[in-house]
Amino acid sequence: MASKPIDDVLNWLDGQREAMTDLLEELVNTESGSYNKAGVDAVGAKIEAHLNAAGIKTERTGADEFGDCIRAEISAAPGGANRHIVLMGHRDTVFPDGTVSERPFTRDGDIAYGPGVADMKSGLVMNTFIIEAFHKFGGAPFPLVALYTGDEEIASPSGRPVIEATARGARAVFNAEPGRETGNVVTGRKGASFFQFEITGIAAHSGGQPEKGVSAIEEMARKIQALHALTDFSTGVTVNVGLVSGGSSVNTVAPYCQADVDVRFKTMEQRDRVWKDIQAILDTTHLPGTETRITMERGFLPLTMSDDSQDIFQLYVDGAAELGIEIGGEYSGGSADSGFTAQVGTPTLCSTGPVGGGAHSIKEYCRLDTMVPRAKAVALAISRLSA
Repeated sequence: MASKPIDDVLNWLDGQREAMTDLLEELVNTESGSYNKAGVDAVGAKIEAHLNAAGIKTERTGADEFGDCIRAEISAAPGGANRHIVLMGHRDTVFPDGTVSERPFTRDGDIAYGPGVADMKSGLVMNTFIIEAFHKFGGAPFPLVALYTGDEEIASPSGRPVIEATARGARAVFNAEPGRETGNVVTGRKGASFFQFEITGIAAHSGGQPEKGVSAIEEMARKIQALHALTDFSTGVTVNVGLVSGGSSVNTVAPYCQADVDVRFKTMEQRDRVWKDIQAILDTTHLPGTETRITMERGFLPLTMSDDSQDIFQLYVDGAAELGIEIGGEYSGGSADSGFTAQVGTPTLCSTGPVGGGAHSIKEYCRLDTMVPRAKAVALAISRLSA
């Protein structure tokens, strides 16, 4: 009896661990901090070369400042559905230029280390081999789109429109952020807003004519207290002023102050409420002569679990169990591009990538022994999704 196409896919993936590790090493050893467009695009070029060699065409959506978005697509198998499935991941990391030369990819048995090895270059490798496997054996039950973005670590200022356009109308999105250290996937995430605001005051000599000055730092201090008072741990809303800079000298009434703020929320309703409160705080002037304005805002939307997302999660978990992998779901206060896809109404599962930990740190690691099993779990879920 002839084998089913999914059996061929799974069997082929079983033999790809070393090839996956080789590509992972190549990607990790390519510098790709979010603001290094050339490096992020170089990672994309390596992925494109791999896919093109496998007979899969790729296309780029250019970005002026950050990494381009790269899309690879294969048709469904004969008789397959029309709606596509998205395999998603980002190529940028949080690490500054020079990190790779200081601590490149290293391997200790089943553990790999290096900047971005878990978050999320191993996920990029996994998605690449999944789409290659289905292409090799005649396609999936749905068209497959692998989307590789370039600026997730800074809230996807150029990637978001491409992500949302790609996700609209899709049957499902599997976002290959690293699997949790427990092995679980993420079924819910907080949304986040990151904004910067500045306050201008009036400079004066703090000894000779202090009465002629208006301190931007004092105004900032009052606003910081009000902003932090918006935190409510019982609801999950948090506001953190994480960076502050200002003043010109110790003996000058500060004419300028700037702050960067991190806001987290679980629902869009919470976001709207907290932003109304934030705006009221920024609009309130405590010291006449100061002016306040927002200079930058970016953010993520929350990943919420719809009924359709719950169905896909259960399908994924059941299939993983058949493969001998025990996987559960958990909530994360961290944000990701999966929130954008969920908020356009597409069933979304996040952290389907290989298991890892220590993200954004010198201790970042990936468990190489999970690359093939996690790839197989996603492939099996894709093969079993209903139209």
